[in-house]
Amino acid sequence: MPPIVPNRFLVRVSHPCPFVKDAPRDTEEDEHLVDLPETARLENFAALDEQQNFADVRLAWNEFGLAVQVEVRGKSQAPVGDSDKPSASDGLRLLIDTRDARASHRASRYCHHFSFFPTGGGVDKDEPFVTQSKINRALQDAPMASIADILFRTHKIKGGYRLEAFLPAAALNGFDPSEHPRLGVYYCVRDQEIGDQFLSVGWEFPFGEDPSLWAVLELVK
Repeated sequence: MPPIVPNRFLVRVSHPCPFVKDAPRDTEEDEHLVDLPETARLENFAALDEQQNFADVRLAWNEFGLAVQVEVRGKSQAPVGDSDKPSASDGLRLLIDTRDARASHRASRYCHHFSFFPTGGGVDKDEPFVTQSKINRALQDAPMASIADILFRTHKIKGGYRLEAFLPAAALNGFDPSEHPRLGVYYCVRDQEIGDQFLSVGWEFPFGEDPSLWAVLELVK
């Protein structure tokens, strides 16, 4: 008999987020926009709820912003995406609170929702694309970032794909590592072929609008 609530709901984890100096990289000289170490991996303890991961999600930081790297493996089909239907597209949903105000059940102007999709953008719907969404029931909305300022690229890898992104400080309202080194963080990797992977609880909880369900991201140097 499954537990009434997921085991991971009972645990609040603080994830160390390492400092990386070389992000973002010059893609004219380097294959990767970001290349993050294993210490940047966000461990989601899926085994506590008898689940298995298919995505390796990593975050790192420097004074210029946050670096994001995701590798999805185990696929036999190409990812699905459509910029007109982002909610039905494969990719990463990333929630960031630059103040880590997990005492509130409603988002503030420091709470952001970015999504990164490996395909579905452009005229032919075959290019990667990024979106920023308003958070439902927010007390105040975070400013909408200039999507053009967000660096993003994808690579095909064996059995899946790799996402690489850099969120500049200008896209993260309130980003101030020296004064506020603890952030709130949550993610969901959606895949129509394999399923969904969460940082902790799943769709049975309103993680998309309730920052109290998010984990801590500790910026360490």
